[in-house]
Amino acid sequence: MIFIGIALLISVGLALLISADAGSVVGLTQSQTAQLLPLVVLLIVFAGGLFTRRRPARELLTNLGLWVAIFVVAGLSYAYRDEIVGVAARLAGEMQPGVAMVDAHQGTATFRRGIGGHFEVNATINGHTTPMIFDTGASAVVLTIADAEAAGIDTSSLRFTIAVSTANGTGRAARVALDQLEVGGITRQGIVAFVAEADALDTSLLGMTFLETLSRYSVTQNSLELTD
Repeated sequence: MIFIGIALLISVGLALLISADAGSVVGLTQSQTAQLLPLVVLLIVFAGGLFTRRRPARELLTNLGLWVAIFVVAGLSYAYRDEIVGVAARLAGEMQPGVAMVDAHQGTATFRRGIGGHFEVNATINGHTTPMIFDTGASAVVLTIADAEAAGIDTSSLRFTIAVSTANGTGRAARVALDQLEVGGITRQGIVAFVAEADALDTSLLGMTFLETLSRYSVTQNSLELTD
C-alpha cells in the first residue's frame, strides 16, 4: 500500500501543477491550489497509513518526511524546468562543442567554443552529418573532398578551377550548390559552396554563403549564436 500512496501522491501533485498553467484547477485559483497541495499530501499519507499494518510513530514520520521531500523535489523541478533544461543543454554543449543548444521558440542555435579555440559545428549536408568550423573569413561554405563525397556529391565530375586561400596555403576548389544544409535546426536549400581539392583543407568551413542567410549571428567569448 505504501507504493499506492506514493503513486497517488505523485499523480495528484503533477496533475495539479500541470493544470495550474491554465489559471485554475477545478475552479480554484493558482494561489488556492498552492494552499491546497499540502493538505492533499497529508490526506494521501494518512489515508495510506489507515490501510497498512500498524507502524511505529517514528516510522510513520520518516515515511511522511520522505513523501514530502519527493513532492517538494517534483514541485521544484516543475517550477524551474526551463532553467534545468537550460543547464542540461549547456552541459551537453560543453561536453560536445559541435552539438547545438537549440531554442525552437527563439529560432536560435548556440554552440560552445571548442578546446582548440574554434567554434565547431555539426552540420547536416544532404542528410549527412558533417563537422565544420565557423569561419566568417570564408566567403562561402567550403567542404573537404571527403565530406563532399560523403554528402553524395560526385567529385569526379567537378572542375577545380577556382583559386582559394586556406590554412594549408593556396589551393583550388570547385563550385557546387548544396541540396540542403541544416545547422542547429536552421535549414537552407541551394546554398552555394566550394569543394576544395584533395589535401587543400583539413576541416570543412561554415562560411558566409550560409551565414548571410541568417537574420543574425553573434559571437561572445565562449559562445556562438545563430538566429534563423
